[in-house]
Amino acid sequence: MKKFTFIDLFSGIGGFREALQQLGGNCVFSSECDNDAQDVYERNFNERPFGDITKILENTIPIHDVLCAGFPCQSFSISGNRKGFEDKTRGTLFYDIIRITKYHQPKVLFLENVKNIITHSGGTTLKIILSSLDEIGYNVSYKVINASEFGVPQARERVYFICTRKDLGDIKFEFPTPQKELVYLIDYLEKNITPKKITKYIPEYKSGIDLTKLSEDKRNKPIQIGMVHYGGQGDRIYSPYGHAITLSASGGGNFSKTGGYFIDGYPRRLTSR
Repeated sequence: MKKFTFIDLFSGIGGFREALQQLGGNCVFSSECDNDAQDVYERNFNERPFGDITKILENTIPIHDVLCAGFPCQSFSISGNRKGFEDKTRGTLFYDIIRITKYHQPKVLFLENVKNIITHSGGTTLKIILSSLDEIGYNVSYKVINASEFGVPQARERVYFICTRKDLGDIKFEFPTPQKELVYLIDYLEKNITPKKITKYIPEYKSGIDLTKLSEDKRNKPIQIGMVHYGGQGDRIYSPYGHAITLSASGGGNFSKTGGYFIDGYPRRLTSR
C-alpha cells in the first residue's frame, strides 16, 4: 500500500520520482516539456509526462500530498545569464508552482534549485520565493546540500526547500547529517568502454603520479591531475579516484568545454550510463 501521493513537475528523466517511489510514494501526475527527457522518462516508468506546465490547468491535476519540483535553474545559475525572474521563459516558472500549490494545498512542497538562487540579485530572489510561499500558507526550511557528502561521487551543491502547510503545525524540517562516506567515481563507471583516442595525453600522469594512492581527504573531491589539448584548446582532466565535477546538461565532462577524466589510459568524458 502506498504511503502518500505526489506530483513530479519539471520531471526531467525522473530523479525525484525514483527517490520518492522508493519511500513508498505514488506518482499521480508528471510534467516535462523536453521531448528527449519525456522519452527517457517513459522508458523508465512506462508513463509519458504531460508537456508544458504553463498550459496545464491546475484543476486538471490530481489531488496529491507532495509536490516535487526541480524548477528550471538556468536563470539563476552562476554559469548562466542570471536573469532570474526577468527570464520570461524559465525564470517565471516558479509561479506555476505557486499557482498549482494555491489551488491544491498539498501537505508538503519539495523543491530544488542551484545554490546561486540564495544570493541571486543580492538575496532578492530568495526573499520573493520565501514571501510567495508564506503568502499561500507554507512554512519553509531550506539548506544547501552537496551530493558528495551523501554517498554520491559528484561535487554537486544544490539548495533544497522543504515547505509544509502551516495548519499542520510549526514543523522545522531536519535535514540529514552529511555521511562523508568515501566513495569514488571509479566505483560507478560503466565497464569495458573504448573511448575515441585524442591527440595528447597528460604529462603529469606520465611523470609518475599513482592515482590510487591519493590521500583520503582529496578522494572525496574532484582532483584535477593535468591538462589535455584537443581541438586547439586546453581542457582540464580529473582523476577517477575522487569525485566528479558537477555534471552539466551536456554530460560528464565535455572536451572543449569542461574537460574529462583519465580512465583506462585515456582522457575522456563520462558515458551516460
